[in-house]
Amino acid sequence: MPLYPVKNLETGEEKELAMSVAEYSQWRKDNPEWDKDWSKGCASPGEVGDWRNKLVSRNPGWNDVLGKAQKAPGSKVKKL
Repeated sequence: MPLYPVKNLETGEEKELAMSVAEYSQWRKDNPEWDKDWSKGCASPGEVGDWRNKLVSRNPGWNDVLGKAQKAPGSKVKKL
């Protein structure tokens, strides 16, 4: 379920909502004094990049697991 950081434009109160896109759209219509807090919801450079490199760097044994899966009969698994 997506998380939506929101901020009250009148009071400055901040909170995080966990709801579907449809629910969030309705919530926004019902609560016009709240807006998405874009400072917390935008991608930062640390979040951008090749998922393969991130996976291997965070889980060093991942290629070992894939190598074992590669040996199974009929496997189409490839190492990263």
